[in-house]
Amino acid sequence: MPEPRALLAALQHGDSFFPSGAVSFSWGLETLVADGLVDGARTLERFLEGQLGQRWNCCDRAALAAAHAAADDPNAILAVDRTFDVLAQPAELLDGSKRAGAALLGVHARIETPGAEAYRALVLDGAAPGHLPVVQGLVWRGAGLDAAEAAAVAAHGFMVGALGAAVRLGVIGHIDGQRILARLRPLAEALLAVPAPSLDRVATSTPAADIAAMRHETQVTRLFAN
Repeated sequence: MPEPRALLAALQHGDSFFPSGAVSFSWGLETLVADGLVDGARTLERFLEGQLGQRWNCCDRAALAAAHAAADDPNAILAVDRTFDVLAQPAELLDGSKRAGAALLGVHARIETPGAEAYRALVLDGAAPGHLPVVQGLVWRGAGLDAAEAAAVAAHGFMVGALGAAVRLGVIGHIDGQRILARLRPLAEALLAVPAPSLDRVATSTPAADIAAMRHETQVTRLFAN
């Protein structure tokens, strides 16, 4: 049973009420909806299973874990950030990661989370990319979350963010969103029960979402940034 302090901190930082800027991004989902490839609860759930297991767990989680472990060493965090920046991912996803990271870092700088303002200065100077999972590892450690708690908050936020985008796109309603979230929880728990991969073992396998993200800028009507 987590301590009340840790539970309350996780609830704060994992809540959609927290102004992280995550609502601006669909990570390719908007294009898949426009193409009719994600058209309801069943196809959305399959999409999220793939994204959670084959992108977040295999890539983002590795950067988050490395940044969390290196939070006391600015040079080590910078190395993690730069490594993530050169991974073979679509430019649209990397740009979205930097924009989302900058938004989260800005909020934490304003609420004076330890380490946030100093790293934000590096990002603003162009010395650090400021990718979202790296920022998550840094600021959530500063907020008092341990590595397991930070990973759980990130997994929850990843799922809720995508489900929220699906609701805004009219693919599902709020009740179906809660049903899908509950069905995805065992997968998230199983992934979190295994140690995060190291940065030198990062890999993703989400070609449909990657191509959708690359095509997003040509969509006539867009609600999201990617």
